[in-house]
Amino acid sequence: MKSTLKPLCAAIVWMLSLAAPVTAGPLEDATAADDKGDYTTALQLLRPLADLGNAQAQFKLGSMYDDGRGVAQSDAEALKWYRLAADQGSASAQYSLAVMHITGQGVAQNAAEAAKWFRKAAEQGSAAAQYNLAVMIDNGQGVTQNAVEALNWYRKSAEQDYLPAQNNLGLVYDDGKAAPQDFAEAVKWYRKAAERGFAPAEVNLGRMYDKGQGVSQDKAEATKWIRKAADQGYALGQKTLGDRYYNGNGAPQDFAEAMKWFRKAAEQGDSESQNNLGAMYAQGQGVPHDLVRAYGWFNLAATAGNQRAAGNRGIAARQMTTAQFVEAQKLAATNRPPPP
Repeated sequence: MKSTLKPLCAAIVWMLSLAAPVTAGPLEDATAADDKGDYTTALQLLRPLADLGNAQAQFKLGSMYDDGRGVAQSDAEALKWYRLAADQGSASAQYSLAVMHITGQGVAQNAAEAAKWFRKAAEQGSAAAQYNLAVMIDNGQGVTQNAVEALNWYRKSAEQDYLPAQNNLGLVYDDGKAAPQDFAEAVKWYRKAAERGFAPAEVNLGRMYDKGQGVSQDKAEATKWIRKAADQGYALGQKTLGDRYYNGNGAPQDFAEAMKWFRKAAEQGDSESQNNLGAMYAQGQGVPHDLVRAYGWFNLAATAGNQRAAGNRGIAARQMTTAQFVEAQKLAATNRPPPP
């Protein structure tokens, strides 16, 4: 499960403003200047406050160095200011510090340190931190793996309407490992995220309609949700929609339409779609029979580690003329998708 790394700071800003009302005006002015792109003014207001130990100002100054807003981008400076604010209890800074540790930005990559800071922010109610902590616990990354504890943090985040957490909570009920399998509950959480446009949840909700798990089976409804994800550019949604057109599952069988969606996913690096395109060129499905293009797609997928594509590449090579093989090798050497 991939983390969504997004600072969440509104609640902690409010609490700190109450604790230090004398700095509320300059902080608000600095934030307004930052929002307008007047970074010079923002920096002039923030730096003295940060030097005096104001955690909000330290976090904001760290974020400016992190993004290079009005200053030369500096991981070292970002890390310095985030740490000062984090040590004072800023959930936003704790989250940002965790991100730097998990990604190895400006500091040695350290999953245990990342988990420590995610936990501190999560315990203050940061939905993004709760989600990322859950992912780390779920995967045993930097902490002892514990699916039940991960479920607890997914739920806390999901109940704050954090979309990735809602999707992952659906997955927990879907697979029935950390909690009793409950397809209706899985559908409930998938739907919450899907209805707000979260593409992975749209695919998962579509899958539930396709199988009739937790809902009445409805192939057309399944295709509707999968198409929403595909239209957003989500590679798995595009590949899944291509499968439905290829197989005539919940949509009319249409090789040309399948080819279109496979290509969109393949151009994003999806190796299964790359292999599927190779097979369609090799068989002349939806396109003229073309072993050279087939070899090109098989080669891209095989290079990414797709073993089925590696086997198909060998089959295509054995069927080629010498001239075709030379052309295919030239195409493969570019390491780019074959032209349509």
